[in-house]
Order: sequence, then C-alpha cells, then structure tokens
Amino acid sequence: MMKVFDCLVAGETNVDLLLDTKSELEFGKEKLAERMSLVLGGSSSITAFNLARLGASVRFVSVVGTDSFGRFIEERLEAAGVDLSAMRRSKKAATGLTMWLSRRGRRAGLTYAGTISMLRESDIRAEHLRLARHLHVGHYFLLKNFHGGAPAVFARARRMGLSTSLDCNYDPAEQWESGIWDVLRYTDVFLPNEEEALRLTGSGDCEKAAEKLAQFAGTVVVKLGRRGALAMARGQTFRVPAKRVRVVDTTGAGDSFNAGFLSRFLRGASLRECVEAGISSAAKCVQQAGGTAAFEARR
Repeated sequence: MMKVFDCLVAGETNVDLLLDTKSELEFGKEKLAERMSLVLGGSSSITAFNLARLGASVRFVSVVGTDSFGRFIEERLEAAGVDLSAMRRSKKAATGLTMWLSRRGRRAGLTYAGTISMLRESDIRAEHLRLARHLHVGHYFLLKNFHGGAPAVFARARRMGLSTSLDCNYDPAEQWESGIWDVLRYTDVFLPNEEEALRLTGSGDCEKAAEKLAQFAGTVVVKLGRRGALAMARGQTFRVPAKRVRVVDTTGAGDSFNAGFLSRFLRGASLRECVEAGISSAAKCVQQAGGTAAFEARR
C-alpha cells in the first residue's frame, strides 16, 4: 500500500499561555504582566506543526475537548498542513492548558491536564500506521492512558515496516518508569534531554546514560541545551555544538529539535546531518516566543 504520510505523530496537545513579568508573584496579591501570548503548546503537537512546516506530510493523533481551546489547536495545526482526520474530540474533558510564567530568564509552569493524558492505544489504529512511514510519540510520561498499550503499538509499527521515535519529556510523577523501557526496545530513535536521560538511568554522566539507553533504543540523541547535543548509535558517539543566537523564549526548543531531526531522518540523511538539523531548528525556535512562531512561514 502506498504511504500517504511521512510521519504519524501521536501524543498530547494543549494551549500555552505565556506571561512575562518583572514582578515577584505573591499569593493574595495581583501583579501585572508585560507580555502575553496564547500559542499552540504540547510537545507532540509542536513537533507535528514544525515538522509539517519543514516539508514533511504529517498526520496527528491526539485528543482535544469540544471547547474553544480545542478549536484553536485544530485551527493552528490545520494552518500548518497537518492532517487531523485521526483526532479524537472528547465531550467529557476540557482541552489542556499550561500557563508559563517567565521572569528574568527563569520559567515556571502550571498545567491543567484536561485531555492531555487521554490518548489510548486504540486511538493509533492499524489503518493509521499502514499509511505512514514513521511513528513519533511525544511526552510519553504525560500519556497515562497510553502506557499500558504503548509497547504493543511500537511493536506493531515495527512489524508494519515503520521506523519509530520517542521523546519522553519530564515525568511529573518523578517515577521514571511507566513501562518506558519496554517501549524503547521497539524504538529506533530516542530523544530525551540531559536531565531526562540522567534520571531515567540513575547516572551522573551523560555519556554513560546514553550508553545504557542505547542498549535498548537503536539511536539515542541527548539534547544538551546551550551545549548542543550528544548522539550515540551502533558504536559511534559524537557531539554537535549549539548555535549562538539571541534567546527570546525556550518554549518548544526540544520539540523543534525533534522536528528538525526527523525532517532529515525521513529523507535518509546521516545521523550527524539529522542532529545538525535538530540543532538548527531548536536555534530557530528560541528566537521567537512560543514553540511554533518561528516556523509560521513554510521553509
């Protein structure tokens, strides 16, 4: 059967409310923000949006509410050319929202989960996999209803000839398990950041953490923020430095790295070329507010 989509992205989506303030917050007192933005949030949806803007054909599987935030998310993704025919709309929960408060270069977030954790194994159907070349799942640890069936989904994707990638993001429960090691056995590319890699493995060293993770996943790329990225696969290990740019907002930097990496991976590029593309996309992202603003115009 002809593959219609380069990538099937599955995971969470939400709205991000970005507030910048010079004030110290205090309970019981009202302070003013200097800047506000309402933007597309969610690791998986940001990756889907930016990957589509980088030229890939993308279908997105997720859950939103039947509210104005859900419609906002759908409008944003459709504007990027993302196929939403597999999106599930829930009448039982409101669309998730994260409020990010930034002050003097530091950020704090507060999330209303809503539909964020509602993705299920059954949402990723065989017919969806059959039409795609690659499966990417983002923010694994937030997808509580998906954990039990995740290994089966990744194994099925592999059997059907898809390559696979996974980004775990931070574990709010700080348990760092949730069946992820069983999923990694069927993962071609694992894309954690440094803190996630260290916490998952209990290691104090990034390369040792990558080595342990590479015993499960075929390729491990650890995102190091301002220090670039570390890649490890089949005996080769290398680092790629970050680009020096003026940072406005780090929201979605790691997700943009994923999009840049996958945009080249799907074209058969070398691992180094994929990592360099990830670095470039992350650098592009942080120069504007929100995870997708820098990718509004098609490449």
